[in-house]
Amino acid sequence: MFQHITPYAGDPIFALVDAFNADPRPQKVNLSIGIYFDEAGKLPVLDSVRHAEAQIVAADGPKPYLAMEGDAETRKQVQMLLLGADHPAIAAGRVATIQSVGSSGGLKVGADFMKTWLPEAQVWVSDPTWDNHRSMFEGSGFQVNTYPYYDASTGGVRFDAMLDTLRTLPARSIVLLHACCHNPTGVDLTRAQWDALIPVLRERELLPYLDLAYQGFGDGIDEDAYAVRALADSGITFFIANSFSKSMSVYGERCGALSAVCADAAEAALVLGQLRYTVRRIYSSPPMHSARIVSRVLGDAELRAQWEGELAAMRERIAAMRRALHDRLIALLPGRDFGYFLSQRGMFSYTGLSAAQVDRLREEHAVYLIRSGRICVAGLNTSNVERTAQAMAAVIGSGG
Repeated sequence: MFQHITPYAGDPIFALVDAFNADPRPQKVNLSIGIYFDEAGKLPVLDSVRHAEAQIVAADGPKPYLAMEGDAETRKQVQMLLLGADHPAIAAGRVATIQSVGSSGGLKVGADFMKTWLPEAQVWVSDPTWDNHRSMFEGSGFQVNTYPYYDASTGGVRFDAMLDTLRTLPARSIVLLHACCHNPTGVDLTRAQWDALIPVLRERELLPYLDLAYQGFGDGIDEDAYAVRALADSGITFFIANSFSKSMSVYGERCGALSAVCADAAEAALVLGQLRYTVRRIYSSPPMHSARIVSRVLGDAELRAQWEGELAAMRERIAAMRRALHDRLIALLPGRDFGYFLSQRGMFSYTGLSAAQVDRLREEHAVYLIRSGRICVAGLNTSNVERTAQAMAAVIGSGG
């Protein structure tokens, strides 16, 4: 029956993790997968999450199916987290939000929804972007194209080229944008660039689809939501998928959300209804336990303050590792420019290493990163950053 199926080549990041786990070398370093590890190299359990979960378990309530759109309190808290508690769009009822199975689930629900209601549209993603963006939209039947983004020569954004391309797109084209902490490059648009981009999106009648998986890992919770709030203020209809996997370290609980900020409450009601139907056709309803954790942490003043402090500590540790790697590389290879480690934000950085150099890092030094040269800075700590810097200097200094 299924002998004609082609083999699955596997996901390159998860394959690297498997190879890392099988590597017997004691000083190996995993900088591949996008997970936050603490100073001890462990996946942390946040105290705010631990306390919220203990309260939930102690309550010992029933566990019915959630509504297709998810837990009402969680959805309310998501809107306030993204837009701010007093944003006029929330007060006007023009935000439709569903709880999703991680932000990946939200992205996929949104893609299926858009293919149904904008069937002729095409999708445009940044060059480069997270590999799964392309796969998700192609899986929903879209043609996926790229717009210019990363400038390898400067380590910045090809912003003028990006705008030039967006100005040529047909109306109702879907433009996927990283709200902050761009994956994989770590290179974000500035506030001034967002302010210049939004009029182009409006004039061309494009549909922005924001991915916000790392809120709080860039400059702060509110600071990282600048693009979301600026778009909402502009009156543009747009979608945003967000995640709590990283910010609350609840990866396996699969809690995210998908929100549509619409022109008015009537349009939001229509969108929410069809998002519910889209969910019904895929997984029927999202998980309850993760929703309760998120809503309790966000909705309880004491837990919220504790979580914000823990998130700030994670953000600051990543920034410290950026500085440490930068400083060691400068010392080991004087005269070379490694300033991009300091200007890029969030969990990821583009190192500029070639695929051959990445292979050498893995084979000769047991330092694992994906072949694009993307490094997960959160995998660094004071015990491995020196070794990582020396390994990188060795492959860079030898020219191959």
